[in-house]
Amino acid sequence: MTEQSGKRGFSAADRDLLRELLERDRISTLAQIAALGREYDGIVAANALVAVDDEHDPEGSSTAFERAHVGALLAQTREHLADLDRALERWERGDYGQCTVCGEPIPSERLEVRPAATTCVRCASATSRRT
Repeated sequence: MTEQSGKRGFSAADRDLLRELLERDRISTLAQIAALGREYDGIVAANALVAVDDEHDPEGSSTAFERAHVGALLAQTREHLADLDRALERWERGDYGQCTVCGEPIPSERLEVRPAATTCVRCASATSRRT
C-alpha cells in the first residue's frame, strides 16, 4: 500500500482495499461464530443425553473443559465482531485509520494485518508495556 493524499492519507485504492478487508473479516468472523455456536450446542446436547456428573465421571472433566474452551473461543470471536463493527462505524464517521490515543494516522500496513486496529504501533506498544 502506498501513503498518498486523500482521506486519512490513504489513496483511493488503499481505501477500497481496507474497506474490503473489513468486510471480508466480518463475513469470516460471522461464519466462525456460527460454527463455534453449533459446536457448543453439540457439546451441550451430547451432555444432556447422558447423566453426567463432571466431578465423578471420568469423561466429565474433559467434557467440561471442552465446553469452557469452545465457550471462551465463541466469546472472543463475538468480541472481534464487535471490534469490526466499531471499525465500520469509524469508517462511516470518517475517522477510520486514526489512532484513538495520539490522533495520528495508523499506517495502512497495520490496518492490512489488523483491520479493526484502533491504535498505531507506537501507542499499542506503550499500552502493552504498562499492563
